Amino acid sequence: MKDHEYMQQALSLAQRANGFTSPNPCVGAVVVRKGIIVGKGFHRAAGLSHAEVEALDDAGPKALDATLYVTLEPCNHFGKTPPCTHKIIKAGIKKVVVGCIDPNPNVCGDGLNYLRDNGIEVVTGVLEKESKYLIEAFSWFTQNGNKPFVILKCASTLDGKIATSTGDSKWITNEKSRVHVHKIRHEVDAILVGSGTLHADNPCLTSRIKGVQTKDPVRIVLDTHLTIKEDANLITQDSTAKTIIVTGPKVSSKKKSVLEKRGVQILQIPLKDNRLDLNELMIRLGQMSILSLLVEGGSRVAGSALKAGIVNKVQFFLAPKFLGGSDGTPIFEGKGPLLIKDAFKLKDVIVTQFDDDILIKGYLK
Repeated sequence: MKDHEYMQQALSLAQRANGFTSPNPCVGAVVVRKGIIVGKGFHRAAGLSHAEVEALDDAGPKALDATLYVTLEPCNHFGKTPPCTHKIIKAGIKKVVVGCIDPNPNVCGDGLNYLRDNGIEVVTGVLEKESKYLIEAFSWFTQNGNKPFVILKCASTLDGKIATSTGDSKWITNEKSRVHVHKIRHEVDAILVGSGTLHADNPCLTSRIKGVQTKDPVRIVLDTHLTIKEDANLITQDSTAKTIIVTGPKVSSKKKSVLEKRGVQILQIPLKDNRLDLNELMIRLGQMSILSLLVEGGSRVAGSALKAGIVNKVQFFLAPKFLGGSDGTPIFEGKGPLLIKDAFKLKDVIVTQFDDDILIKGYLK
């Protein structure tokens, strides 16, 4: 096997814990000696052993004079666990191959320099693009003032409608597309909708994939006037994830108290142009260690997220059907740019198909 093949093994291991490790990144590692993988590991959850430690423990004495492949630069600081660099040196590893350097400006390169100073050969940049993609939310969070990496998910007909004139939207996309959305929900820290979606659909906002262990995201609702009903699914359903209602500065203290007694967290933020200030919300969510956020709201929330400039990535599902009229609900509410040159543009676009549905993924420039 070549370096990139061993690193692919490490990436596959890391992917197994995607959705479970936040606020830590997903990391995988393999130990190779004389062309044979003798140890495997991945970081399973915050507070548990890092991938390198798992792989080295799995290898045992066979780690001596072996090569360690790891998707992210080994840590060189004391956190909830000791530095992985110390473990690597003690195990007798002679070479470390790294997918990508730690994006944290306070860490970047420190672990690799420590390994080199202790006589270990270090190679970097093997499957770097794939390694960075796996931790894109962690990278954004650490490099941009601890603000969440925001994914905007849209699903529409070919003529750009997310519901009919009666509000009916079930189902625009097919079952495979909807399963993929639940996979995204599992992988992010939180999901956000507006009060319009709350009252129209009474959603659960959980992650449900048959036969697969998943984690529910934190549920966040933009509800300026605290209109949520006490019997809403977000309040009554059985889930280990909490529900956060984001509301304005002037709401009923009685209603707030009732909801808090039901286990709901009330987050009051200022208004901007008579709407909740989404940039302030990003700061507050970052303080709560929410690294990634999926925006699944209706046209008003989607439009507001774009205009506030908080969206990093777009996942846009297109179903091969159209309403053929102008009376349905559009994807985005509000005024758009006056000129095409000012339109929102995506880069690094990937197109995937789920049966007849098309998913367009890309990053906002």
